[in-house]
Amino acid sequence: MELARRLGWWHKKASHTKWRIAILTFLATGLAVVLIANVTLGTKVVDRQIETLYAVSDAQFVRNMNVMLGPPLVPGNKLQTLLNGDEILPAMLKAIGAAQKTITFETYIYWRGATGDEFTRALIERAQAGVRVHLLYDAVGSQTIDKRFFREMKAAGIEVEIYNPVRWHTIAKMNNRTHRKILVVDGKVGFTGGVGIGDQWAGNAQDQKHWRDTHFRLEGPAVAQMQAAFMENWIEVTGNVLHGPEYFPELHKAGEHSAQFFISSPGGGGESMQLMYLISIAAASRAIQLSAAYFVPDDNEVRMIVAAAKRGVKVQIIVPGKETDSPAVRRASRSTWGELLRAGVEMYEYQPTFFHCKVMVVDGLWVSVGSTNFDTRSFSTNDEANLNVYDRGFAQAQLRVFDEDLKRSRRISLEEWEKRPFREKVWERTLGLLSSQL
Repeated sequence: MELARRLGWWHKKASHTKWRIAILTFLATGLAVVLIANVTLGTKVVDRQIETLYAVSDAQFVRNMNVMLGPPLVPGNKLQTLLNGDEILPAMLKAIGAAQKTITFETYIYWRGATGDEFTRALIERAQAGVRVHLLYDAVGSQTIDKRFFREMKAAGIEVEIYNPVRWHTIAKMNNRTHRKILVVDGKVGFTGGVGIGDQWAGNAQDQKHWRDTHFRLEGPAVAQMQAAFMENWIEVTGNVLHGPEYFPELHKAGEHSAQFFISSPGGGGESMQLMYLISIAAASRAIQLSAAYFVPDDNEVRMIVAAAKRGVKVQIIVPGKETDSPAVRRASRSTWGELLRAGVEMYEYQPTFFHCKVMVVDGLWVSVGSTNFDTRSFSTNDEANLNVYDRGFAQAQLRVFDEDLKRSRRISLEEWEKRPFREKVWERTLGLLSSQL
């Protein structure tokens, strides 16, 4: 009897163990599927070096940009460069306050704090005045939003939507975020650049708590392209199409700038942002000035930049220094610098505060600004949006801004990079292998 009892106990224990193993195997398999789905999200990238066939100044460059990125460059635009929160935030709030018909607003970051409160009050005031207000913010980027903002805006009649909230049925694509920064007022005035709605963007980059960033105010025909960019994700989230003259009015010439506003996302045209950067680098004949809040190029992007430097192009890149919101990204970035420095690329780290700018100038003629970082996440996983401008006067103005940022940056030499501590090299190399998920 005792033997039978013990055999029964062992049989029951073995049965329970099998069930535990089966459950753990199922959970592990599910987790692996989710991780693979997110890691491979938007993996279509340009992995071959693009041949240099023409210069940025050639008509062929413009033709390519007109047909390869979506909407073409359109003339008649007016652009205003806004530096840091003291210029950016009041300009945006002034435009919101002047709205008569519609406001469409998409942002990655909408954080609790005085800045968020000020924008919330401004949007509510316009909604109560009869303006149709539509706000779309990212679930992850804006996870610290004050829930009071959400409730009060909803109560005022503002249509507030959240992009890709993390739920059980969306977990396979939780890595896809909208990183776009788009504000359009009455379909006539638009804003884009690097700024989020948070107190870190207030001020004038005067200390470590106030970040350095650039934003742009746009008037003219390209505003319609910006509005269409907002509509893409609005339709994806709500299924509702916003159209008519309140959103797409007739737009007339406002200035002399030729511009285009285009988007990328892993669901469609995911490679277009990377393609724009690489074609621009391939077409550079004199100089590339790149301001990059997050700079983690892949092997092909490194080869393209190195090739430009070797054919005599002056390449200068400003990235954040020790003042950064992501030390891991900074380490991953530094792991890629060896070939660049050996080719003569000038690498600079901004010193006073976190450097959040995202601006590229090529040959003093072609400028790309917007939400896009120079990394795999922006090129293949996030929803991004950039404004391209083909105008020498506008490009020269951006170069003056770049030169001022250079004065506040420290150049990193090849010798200094090679002599960094061994443990630092190991950390940087390790994080570089994980760069696509940073």
